[in-house]
Amino acid sequence: MLNDQEFMRYSRQLLLEDIGPDGQEKLKANKILIVGVGGLGSPAALYLAAAGVGHLYLADDDKLHISNLQRQILYRTADISAGKAALAAEQLADLNPLVNLTVISKRQNKTSLTNLVRQIDLILDCSDNMATRHAINAACVETNTALISGSAVGFSGQLMVFEPPYQHGCYACLYPDQEEPQRNCRTAGVLGPVVGVIGTLQALEAIKMLAGLSSHLSGKLRLFDGRQQSWSTLQLTASPQCPICGTLSFIDKTVSGKKIA
Repeated sequence: MLNDQEFMRYSRQLLLEDIGPDGQEKLKANKILIVGVGGLGSPAALYLAAAGVGHLYLADDDKLHISNLQRQILYRTADISAGKAALAAEQLADLNPLVNLTVISKRQNKTSLTNLVRQIDLILDCSDNMATRHAINAACVETNTALISGSAVGFSGQLMVFEPPYQHGCYACLYPDQEEPQRNCRTAGVLGPVVGVIGTLQALEAIKMLAGLSSHLSGKLRLFDGRQQSWSTLQLTASPQCPICGTLSFIDKTVSGKKIA
């Protein structure tokens, strides 16, 4: 049951018929792993903590650099050189002390991610490199865990939702090449509000899914053009040759994944 403090804190979203006390209880009962608390993870973590998600796991092995401050809104100039995950936890605890926070400052690989994801209800991929993205995807497929993936470069952003049983494929179906693309944030730059848009929408989809609402982005790729303020949507298709989820085509597609609501 929600206590008086929780009713007051979350009163505006409790008024929503799609959330209400039942949806808020679901948010409180669930665990989210955010991999990367940088440009994408900063707004995502802020909104998820503010919304009352019960437990946030913050995974990031980077230390704050002055160049991060243009878009990573969780941090301040005085924080430079400190570890991002611990800094993020401090800020989120100040925002909402009712949320449980776990700091993971060690760089994750496929094995460690798989062990971690088994404890988690939903994953937000807010990382900035292909190796981590593929490791997250593989861990989610192996553990039947839903994944919300975001990325941004320049004026452009991408948003995807992958849910078990992965009828529309996984991240590796869309991007089988694990080589780092030549055009990325470090080489081409990125506008701060663009990563803010994508990270915020990652949080929106997470809140909806945890509260028991369906995601209309499941199995789709949403592309954002910040120059034109326009969106386009592509339907994803599973690849039978995918080394991560390709074998799922030979099993019963009605098998459900983790229950996150």
